[in-house]
Amino acid sequence: MAINALAYLGIRSDKLEDWSDFAGRILGMQKIDRGSTALAFRMDDRMQRLLVSNEPGDTLAFLGFEVDTREDLQYFAAKLEAAGYEPHSGAGMLADRRFVTDMIWFLDPMGNRVELVYSPMLASDPFKPGRPIDGFKTGPLGMGHAVLHVKDIDIMMPFYRDVLEFRVSDYGLKPYGLYFFHLNDRHHSFAMVGSGNAGFHHFMVEYQNLDDIGQGYDLAQLEEDGIAYTLGRHTNDYMTSFYANTPSGFFVENGWGGRLIDPETWEPHETHDGPSFWGHERLYLTEEGGRKRLREMRLDAAARGVRAPPVADCPWLFGELAKRGT
Repeated sequence: MAINALAYLGIRSDKLEDWSDFAGRILGMQKIDRGSTALAFRMDDRMQRLLVSNEPGDTLAFLGFEVDTREDLQYFAAKLEAAGYEPHSGAGMLADRRFVTDMIWFLDPMGNRVELVYSPMLASDPFKPGRPIDGFKTGPLGMGHAVLHVKDIDIMMPFYRDVLEFRVSDYGLKPYGLYFFHLNDRHHSFAMVGSGNAGFHHFMVEYQNLDDIGQGYDLAQLEEDGIAYTLGRHTNDYMTSFYANTPSGFFVENGWGGRLIDPETWEPHETHDGPSFWGHERLYLTEEGGRKRLREMRLDAAARGVRAPPVADCPWLFGELAKRGT
């Protein structure tokens, strides 16, 4: 697979001080100063995973995806041109600002800026989290996942599937299109919600320790309107998580225990059980604006005995057993 992970994200915000507190104190990222008009944040040994810049424009500045080889950049540039999209070289100054060896960038059908990058640079010093955590689950799984609102999913879905070769994990068609895509063993690194709107819905970061999200949940609850979704568990990727409101109006999913798949054997399929087994009460919605309907879907799934596989299927447990040679 040529595109292998979500490498980084860029957002625009005039609330740099609020982002410094949110990403550092709530999420546990390490803040890196990038001058007076930008902040960057680390999650691991990469130079940066999140860049927040004080500049005009839509909240989402860019999505950065990593490719396997330098030749993949030329491969996708050719595919984009053949499909009627204009790729731009990011070699030189832009690549230096993104701390990558080489890159291209382009706009998707809805105008979102997408960057494909080769060989992100590593930091020379260890990652120092903004609060005591055991770290984030990144490495070959990438930064996490990103989810967009889209106005026309019938245009966006084939662009990401056919032109960029993202692989569909699963999808829902009612009451609107919802598609999840994988790039590696993580159940999904990208998703789109056919809500008829445009913009950033959320990004997800996955913690190594369940207590890290629980302690973040406590901190977020101390903030006015700090919680967007209560603690819950998703039906498709089995992620236990809560969603925090960011200073910029979109959400960050704070997760643990996400599902790992085998990309070589995985078959895409339609889902019907709603997004969550339990929890994830949407505090930002009104009862008639969707909150009641989503709650009824959870209660219906519970009444039918819908649940995740036993804990023996937990990726954390498998990892621990592998370490012990069991």
